[in-house]
Amino acid sequence: MNAPLPAAQAVAALASDVAVQHVAIIMDGNRRWAAARGLPVLAGHREGTEAARRAVDAALAHGIPWLTLYAFSSENWRRPAFEVNGLMGLLRQGIEQHMREFIDRGVRLRMIGDRTRLDRGLRRLIEDLEAESTANDRLNLVIALSYGARGEIAAAARRAASLVAAGRLDPDALDETAFAGFLETSGMPDPDLVIRTSGEQRLSNFLLWQAAYAEFVFLDVLWPDFGPQHFAQALAAFARRERRFGGRLG
Repeated sequence: MNAPLPAAQAVAALASDVAVQHVAIIMDGNRRWAAARGLPVLAGHREGTEAARRAVDAALAHGIPWLTLYAFSSENWRRPAFEVNGLMGLLRQGIEQHMREFIDRGVRLRMIGDRTRLDRGLRRLIEDLEAESTANDRLNLVIALSYGARGEIAAAARRAASLVAAGRLDPDALDETAFAGFLETSGMPDPDLVIRTSGEQRLSNFLLWQAAYAEFVFLDVLWPDFGPQHFAQALAAFARRERRFGGRLG
């Protein structure tokens, strides 16, 4: 269990000097939030989109260059059709409502995941906003949508194998750095910090390759209740860690 939240001032002080390049968040707990209040599941997802907006605001406030939000996994397609359709509608609504404001504040939008499964309207909206925000560099906002890390790694292996088979890639040259270039996150820094809400402590097929040396913070707060104080708490926890990357013992 996590310790209770410190006073807001103490959290801000601890987090103020954190050198974090990339924060990735597994946004978990929308359904439980709704169930605890006797509300429809989509009410939880609706509140979850507001929590995502607060997370972007917090990343901007702390000067974080990269933020990745796990919005919809490849496994989430197995949920009931009414929930999938409703969630996709809320995602589109949230992107339409907030992204242009974020773009005006220097945010660049990127998406990782299987775009072919998205409806044409949502896919076009994301592509237009990606193109519109290309020059922005205050915050890179990466939306993991229809995303699964195992599928990403398998697809990268297939791309590398096809080049080897065509004689365009020496298999002996396929080291970790070269292989990372075949992933959807090619050119992005690996996450320094992965946050998961709702008290669960697992990756759930999220950035399996990229999070090899990330620090993890698990928060006992449901995602719709996530706010700037929780973001600061996670940064403060990160600041207290000693990152070794396997280089030395002790």
